[in-house]
Amino acid sequence: MKKVAYRFFWLWLVLLLAGCHPAPHWYGQDITGLMPNLQFQLRGVDGQPVTAANVDGKAVMLFFGYTSCPDVCPATLSRLAQAKAALPAELQQQLMILFVSVDPGRDTPAKLKQYTDFFGDGIRGLTGSKQELDEITSRYRTSYSYGPVDAKGNYVVSHGSGIYGFDRHGKIHLLVMGDDLPLSQLTADMKQLVEL
Repeated sequence: MKKVAYRFFWLWLVLLLAGCHPAPHWYGQDITGLMPNLQFQLRGVDGQPVTAANVDGKAVMLFFGYTSCPDVCPATLSRLAQAKAALPAELQQQLMILFVSVDPGRDTPAKLKQYTDFFGDGIRGLTGSKQELDEITSRYRTSYSYGPVDAKGNYVVSHGSGIYGFDRHGKIHLLVMGDDLPLSQLTADMKQLVEL
């Protein structure tokens, strides 16, 4: 009887441990379950509609900005591209960087494509109508606004600097603010998103 109980105990322990996966350790802020999963209706650089279903089962780093941004946007996209490039090649293919322009008045599909292409492969430019942009920024608790227009028609767009990380199933896990993390830690977080 003791042998049966002993064997049952070890079988139970093996099954228990087999079902346990250690919780990921994020270098960025862990927001798992605190915000909605990936969902949007926007337009791509070809002018065609794009939704979360078009992500093709890839992990996503989502960032809001605009192509005329003088500092935060180019610096952030450059860091994201560098961090992604440090991943093994097979993992790079499983991660997509989405750059959502909140300045559709100036960021035409062609301009958005040229801008995102500059930072390398795997960065997808998106934009939308004001209603579509309001929906996605509200969904992820960020905002944007336009400054006064100068004599040349230029204006500044204020926007959040958060980068949102989603796993391959569209579940949100991560928030990174600007350049808070060293590149090695940003790469490590990307790797975990892909592997979840």
